[in-house]
Amino acid sequence: MDSDKQPLRIGLIGFGCVGQGFYDILQQQPGLGLAVTRIAVKNPDKPRTLPTERFSFHADELLADPELDLLIEVIDDPAEAFRLVAAALRQGRRVVTANKAMLARHLPELVALQQEFGGTLLYEAAVCGSIPVIRTLDGYFSHEPLRAVSGIFNGSSNYVLTRMSEEGSDYGPALAEAQARGFAETDPSLDMGAFDPRSKAVILAAHAYGVFLNPDDVLNLGIEGVSAADIAYAAAQNQKIKVVAGLYRLPDGRVTALVTPQFVGSDSPLYAVEHEFNGVVLEAEFAGTQFLRGRGAGGHPTGSAVLADVLALRRSFRYGYAKRAAAPATQLTAGLAATFYLRHPDETTLQTVLQLLEVPADALTTDAGGAHTTIPVPLEQLHRHRDALRTAGVFVAWLGEVRLAQPPPLAPAAARLVTT
Repeated sequence: MDSDKQPLRIGLIGFGCVGQGFYDILQQQPGLGLAVTRIAVKNPDKPRTLPTERFSFHADELLADPELDLLIEVIDDPAEAFRLVAAALRQGRRVVTANKAMLARHLPELVALQQEFGGTLLYEAAVCGSIPVIRTLDGYFSHEPLRAVSGIFNGSSNYVLTRMSEEGSDYGPALAEAQARGFAETDPSLDMGAFDPRSKAVILAAHAYGVFLNPDDVLNLGIEGVSAADIAYAAAQNQKIKVVAGLYRLPDGRVTALVTPQFVGSDSPLYAVEHEFNGVVLEAEFAGTQFLRGRGAGGHPTGSAVLADVLALRRSFRYGYAKRAAAPATQLTAGLAATFYLRHPDETTLQTVLQLLEVPADALTTDAGGAHTTIPVPLEQLHRHRDALRTAGVFVAWLGEVRLAQPPPLAPAAARLVTT
């Protein structure tokens, strides 16, 4: 147990947005009994808000320092983050990380390392910034069956969709604005392609249902192909388009997961989650529906989640993974279907895509924004051809609940995808 008189000595690996945000919070709360005694960064030439002598330039030096009570990893390189976190856990250390891509790929290994060597890993900051969803699932709902956990897990894509709705603009100008205001990266593919919220859904699956998912097996569709015509189509039905990441319990008890744009009505709490905010809907068997909303990114919001984990480690808290012992089977795409809206500016391209998906291509509606249709599609087909859909610029949004797929009708041989 750490002495109340001795500050907890922290090694901070990374001093970007989150690392500096956490450091700033500590400077404003000196009474917490926490001290960042060493900071490791990669680039010695990058201008920083602290003098150069405060930094180490080799993270392994912090791993080798026995004077540090815990380590915080907040770098943006998933492979290096895994190397550092795994090495720390092999030393039996206490570690906090915010790296969702790394966790989604390696969570089973990291849990095993904790069990073998006695270390502890917490990662509230990896999912939805300041929203305490992991601790809520792992603790409060540790023994209650959940019907679904879904939400807006990415503030960058949500900001773009909000601005398109407010301004009636197309995707390109809205994305450029998000990048200019720091809400989207220079390379926006992880956010706009829904890879980031997919990682977060995979992490939550371990706590909501006790299942460890391979992110590559989870269907994720992004908003790169969204247009003003899609936003207007949704608005005409009093709905908005949101990227929703969801975990759902099927009628037979199996669990599925998918991350797609979705038409959301005003009866959903996600309808009013705008700009860079995140929102999480928890549908519990006995407690009913709960809704959490907050800032999903940014130095101070995410830094506050890091701080919460640090304080929890000081109290010897660790995740329980209570549902892992009786984890349900999963059914991610095979044998499942749902109703989707698909649109492309060119009718011929959309027809070709529908043939590729092996669904009827003769029920298209054309308007000034191109051609669109609403049709049941097997999830397995969308998963198999998602890269082709992205390359072609087809926008796909989910309209209804997942259900067992009907045997597909006989279809012509898959056509070559034509882009315009």
